[in-house]
Amino acid sequence: MGAMTRSLARAVVILCVACAALTATPAGAATSLDDVIQGLESAYGRLNDLRADFSQTSFNKSLNSTIPAKGTVYLKKGGKLRWDYTEPSKQEIVSDGKTLWVYTPALNQVNTGPAPEALAGPAGSFLAGLGRLREHFAVRFLNPAQPVDGDGSVVLDLTPKQPQPTLARLILALDPKTWEVRKAIIHDQFENTVTMQFTKMALNTGLADRLFTFVPPSGVATVPLR
Repeated sequence: MGAMTRSLARAVVILCVACAALTATPAGAATSLDDVIQGLESAYGRLNDLRADFSQTSFNKSLNSTIPAKGTVYLKKGGKLRWDYTEPSKQEIVSDGKTLWVYTPALNQVNTGPAPEALAGPAGSFLAGLGRLREHFAVRFLNPAQPVDGDGSVVLDLTPKQPQPTLARLILALDPKTWEVRKAIIHDQFENTVTMQFTKMALNTGLADRLFTFVPPSGVATVPLR
């Protein structure tokens, strides 16, 4: 499993958790940072599951290359997640909260490992308690003088208190009325970025647990996730 795929797997998990934490009841006219954080920290308890389409752009600074991608993400409480990539090639990233699978049909292999290890750091701690945003991140508005950007989104700038190679900074653009994540940008310590935009979000539709398990097709090689 390549370094880019490992980073991507961890990145999408972090974004999954961020989406779960930041999608719930309306924010109303909240404008102060405390109001926003309070809204986020109270939101997660009311969210059971989420589905959304996404478009993604991954930028590798050392190679000066940009790779676009598209797909659908499914989340459910208990650390359950599924990212189905349809472009540029098919890939599935699935977790039932205990095991993480990264299936790449083109390689005819699935990388797998225990979810708690794969989700080390802020992502893992979020799975244990998504309502403690300030415990794990230094939180600020990206532009304190103008919290709302030109698109009408409230933009938060999150810095993990224990930075890791795959997560040095997280930028979230939120719909100020619904808390839906419009855009999320992950920065790693090497100045690479993964940018995602979310559309067609559907909340609490009763996603089945079987959606968050993975059984390798016959003949697919199983490789430890490293």
